[in-house]
Amino acid sequence: MENNNGGIVRPALVLFVLLSALTGLIYPMAVTGAAKAVFPAQAGGGLVELDGKTVGSKLIGQNFGDPKHFWGRPSATAPQPYNASASGGSNLGPLNPALADAVKARVEALRAADPGNATAVPVDLVTASASGLDPDISPAAARYQAARVARVRGLPLEQVNALIAKNTQGSLWGFLGEPRVNVLALNLALDGR
Repeated sequence: MENNNGGIVRPALVLFVLLSALTGLIYPMAVTGAAKAVFPAQAGGGLVELDGKTVGSKLIGQNFGDPKHFWGRPSATAPQPYNASASGGSNLGPLNPALADAVKARVEALRAADPGNATAVPVDLVTASASGLDPDISPAAARYQAARVARVRGLPLEQVNALIAKNTQGSLWGFLGEPRVNVLALNLALDGR
């Protein structure tokens, strides 16, 4: 009896090489090229430059801890906050004591930074997003911090609130998503006012 494996192996290898080239090279290059043509800023990482130096990305949160800056959502990436290569949520459920302890510690830190602020802390200032890299906060979270930032910088509260309003983006196409404030853009506007 003659073994005819050679007749099966060759077409399988050819198909493997073709599909590898298609899905591993051609398709990614086509999608990347289309993204660069249609959304050049986002495809380039949303990098923000100031005086010829890259200071961050509008697409990935940054760790602002100085009271004179607005603080973003907590990062779930460990051990380094806002590490894009470790993107992911904490996976702690709402009844997990570790999540309750983390939220409590974050509320205490916000209260310590602004002891005169008795308003409710917006949830996005004490909980991480699903990616752990969210660059945006709600307008309520920005307004919650406005008095602290104005006091530390010696600015009128109205001026800080005007910067918040100027840096608030509405819903996409007027109905998708919620209004949001990019923390990096707001802090850069505050520093460069």
